[in-house]
Amino acid sequence: MSDESSGLSGGEEELPPEASTVDSIVEQMVTLVIAVAIALLIRQVLIEPFRIPSGSMYPTLLMGDHLFVNKLSYGPRIPFTDLRLPGLREPERGDIVVFEVARPMQRGKPDTMAVDRAPAGSRSEDFVKRLVGLPGDEISWRHGQVFVNGEPLPMARVPGGWTDSASGMHFDRSEEDLGACRHSVLYHPDPRRAALKRGGPIIVEPGRYFMMGDNRDNSKDSREWGTVRLEELKGPAFILYWSWDVNGNMLSFFNPVNWITAEKRWDRVFQDLDCDPVSPAAAG
Repeated sequence: MSDESSGLSGGEEELPPEASTVDSIVEQMVTLVIAVAIALLIRQVLIEPFRIPSGSMYPTLLMGDHLFVNKLSYGPRIPFTDLRLPGLREPERGDIVVFEVARPMQRGKPDTMAVDRAPAGSRSEDFVKRLVGLPGDEISWRHGQVFVNGEPLPMARVPGGWTDSASGMHFDRSEEDLGACRHSVLYHPDPRRAALKRGGPIIVEPGRYFMMGDNRDNSKDSREWGTVRLEELKGPAFILYWSWDVNGNMLSFFNPVNWITAEKRWDRVFQDLDCDPVSPAAAG
């Protein structure tokens, strides 16, 4: 008898529809898992988004700014450890840095402390400030002037000051030279309300960094809660990818109402966050 009478062709058997559907679902799930893993790897190793929730970095950063942090610069941290891979460079004065602080509850309210000096179990939170002091530096401040290693940071007042469009509050504005970085800083015009009066000297310990907000009289920073370890530095902010007048959490980005009603700051989108360079003559 001939094999042709069996009705089979090439020894292949067609799968039932149910099996084909299961295979398709499994394939899509595997693709989704791979996509999520790649996104998490990019966030952990390459770049991480961050939202500005306060005015402590006025006028450089505004509430509602969204920026990217370069995780490669200082070296990405290995998850669940204090170890980090080699970075492209060391942290520098003038960098705008995103870092972690601890937020333990003290007398029913969240306090701010360096992560390694906080009680066990404290939750963490991301802050963004400007790096002012490197390991070994001596930092002090007196009535609006910051001193690094006994030398005052050069400053020049900007006529007209700066006004917060959201609150209408007016600030005195100056240009400050921090190493090779020239950037704007704000001060409250009423000296009785100024937070930056007199403090220090503080010697920055090895492996730690001194942070200050550009909005000097309205910033909780290293003057209040101390220095930050390298292990807590996520990286320098390098570009704004979005900016609008919305002061909400990250979920507000996906609220369609905000996209219709919120003021968009188109002139800030894709703006880099590099300092204006200080000329050699000015730096000398």
